[in-house]
Amino acid sequence: MRPAPTLADLRRHAIARSLFAPTTLPRAIARLGFVQADPIRAPARAQDLTLRHRVRDYRAGDLERRYPRLAVEEDFFVNYGFVPRHLQALMHPRTPRTAWPRSRHAQAAAVLAFVRERGTVHPREVDAHFAHGKVRNWFGGSSNASTQLLDAMHYRGLLRIARRDGGVRVYAAREAHAPPGDPAAAFDALADVVVAKYAPLPERTLSELVLRLRVAVPQWGDQRTAALQRTKARLPSARIDGVNWYWPAGENPASRRHAPDEQVRLLAPFDPVVWDRRRFEAFWGWAYRFEAYTPAPRRVRGYYALPLLWHEQVIGWGNIGWQDGTLAADLGYVAGRAPRGAAFGRALDAELERLRLFLAG
Repeated sequence: MRPAPTLADLRRHAIARSLFAPTTLPRAIARLGFVQADPIRAPARAQDLTLRHRVRDYRAGDLERRYPRLAVEEDFFVNYGFVPRHLQALMHPRTPRTAWPRSRHAQAAAVLAFVRERGTVHPREVDAHFAHGKVRNWFGGSSNASTQLLDAMHYRGLLRIARRDGGVRVYAAREAHAPPGDPAAAFDALADVVVAKYAPLPERTLSELVLRLRVAVPQWGDQRTAALQRTKARLPSARIDGVNWYWPAGENPASRRHAPDEQVRLLAPFDPVVWDRRRFEAFWGWAYRFEAYTPAPRRVRGYYALPLLWHEQVIGWGNIGWQDGTLAADLGYVAGRAPRGAAFGRALDAELERLRLFLAG
């Protein structure tokens, strides 16, 4: 019988299973199952910052450049990002909770015919052709009504993202297909992707993530509780310091193979190693928050502070600047200073050089 894992075992397990040996871009996406996207570039988009640790010779923008040739789709999962095409197929046809009025269906049908006629369309082409006007957006400002309609059609599975031009989505028609024959099995497969990406998971986070799949499959919203119960029942678990933790079957969190390496890594704010702030505090004993949308006077660690991982500890953070081919790193440390000794300095220099090459393209 295997010994029960300790919190330190879970921490090492989390790092080792997520920061796997760099591989090809398709294999890395398949292994992650889902890559969360974010439009902010500081110094690069979150999806690129996540993939650079897991893809050999990855450069900023590689995912966008190669996307049209990959079996990958932009879509909603637990957040918005990139998923393998076979995973996206489990989520569609998607039936949103809010029904469209007849007039909206007519607008969407006209736009879909327009997209099919042209093959791919940029939002400004749709706006120029239909002149849908302006609407209030989520942030209280004004957006093109055509852009919001295209977003809604994409969410409903009428359209797909064919590529991006300068970061802007270019749309194509998405061919409809039959729904999964067994919704419960499909929901379980989606839950397994959540577990595989973010494990080991405290029970509360596991529950929140599985319930959050309502964004991906609103048509099965009433099945979430049963799916969560099935997920917990089939996963190994351990209770540590009053918290139940879960991880995929067949994995051993206490394995000695999870020994940390010597690298320093600056991680994206949405990297799976640090994504769960609850787990972050349990593992490393301090609070990390994403502050890009926090008013500047209230920021503690900076606009886009990247957690700084060394061995098995997140010891600080870094705000990275990139201008005219020059990298600037503003680092902070939980202990108030950098670790002593030459080993950390060498590892940090190596990480900053990897980051420079990544940004230089």
